[in-house]
Amino acid sequence: MPTSTNGTRQLPPEVDLLVLSFFGHFAWEILQAPLFSSFDQTSHFAGIAICLQATLGDLVIALAAFWGAALVAKSRYWALRTSIITLLVFFGIGLLATIGLEYIQAEMNGRWTYAQAMPVLPILGTGLSPILQWLFVPAFVLWYMRRLAAPLQ
Repeated sequence: MPTSTNGTRQLPPEVDLLVLSFFGHFAWEILQAPLFSSFDQTSHFAGIAICLQATLGDLVIALAAFWGAALVAKSRYWALRTSIITLLVFFGIGLLATIGLEYIQAEMNGRWTYAQAMPVLPILGTGLSPILQWLFVPAFVLWYMRRLAAPLQ
C-alpha cells in the first residue's frame, strides 16, 4: 500500500470507495437474491452474473453519490470530515437513484420482480432490501474509509 513520507495513504478516495463498495454490495446482492422471484428459475452461474451486474450498477450509484457530496464539500476527501450536508447529499443521491432504478427496472421494464418475502414500501412500491442496502453498505464504506485514512502507525 503506497504511503507518503508522513505515513498516510496515497490512494485516491475513489479507489477505497469502489473496492469497499464492491465487496459490500456484491455480498448484499447475493444475500437478497431469494427476495426476488425472478431468481426462481435462474441457474446458479446466471444468478451470480446477475448479482455481479447489479453490483456494478451499485458502484456507479456509489461513485455518483460520492462525487455529488464532493462537489458540495469542494473536496474529494470529504469522507474524512463529514458534515450533515455532505451526508445528506451522499445518501440522498444514493436513495433517489436506488428508488428510481428499482421502479424503472421492476415496474416499467419488468426486468425483475419481487418475491412474496420482500417487504415493499407503501406508495413507492420499492423493495425494502434495496433501500436498506443503500443505507447499510455505504455507511460501512464511509466508516471504513475513515479508518483507512487514519495515519499509519
